Amino acid sequence: MSGNHFHVHGPHDHELEHVAHHGSSDASTNSIAVATAVIATVGALFSYMGGATQANAGLYKNNAAIKKTEASNQWNYYQAKSSKQNLAELGVQLTQGDVRDSYAKEIQRYKAEKDDIKVRADALEKESADWDHRSDEQMHLHHRWAQATTALQVSIALAAISLLTKQGWLKVAMYAVAGGGVLLGGAAWMHL
Repeated sequence: MSGNHFHVHGPHDHELEHVAHHGSSDASTNSIAVATAVIATVGALFSYMGGATQANAGLYKNNAAIKKTEASNQWNYYQAKSSKQNLAELGVQLTQGDVRDSYAKEIQRYKAEKDDIKVRADALEKESADWDHRSDEQMHLHHRWAQATTALQVSIALAAISLLTKQGWLKVAMYAVAGGGVLLGGAAWMHL
């Protein structure tokens, strides 16, 4: 207990304090302690990148939804123009003279307006699909960063167990799992 606050040490912290106060005749303990600090630092960076890519994925998915809504609005506008065009076509069938000519002009105007609306709606749908694709890529990277972070956390746990049990195979396992984590982080960095 320090002051009025509880201070809880894990087994790994206790071992590091013991080595700091009493020294260590085991060079392996020192190398594991240094490796653990490096692994923890790299893990923190990987965790940050995982969070950033997850946030990006959410933002990109939101942009995709916005563009999809805008495209839907354009398609609704297109349908409204189609309905007006249909009424004008009916007007052509039911009238004669100048009124009929007026309806024929409206039909042409609605066709031209619909063509413009269709171009805008198609462009918005393409933008939505592009944002969706970017979101999917970011989520893939997020998963890769999360896998790398998890591997590094497991290697830190193996380091603590190795320090406590003095089992050499756990030290080897720690380095192997840490290496796997670094490889996964490298794959995320290279967008694989």
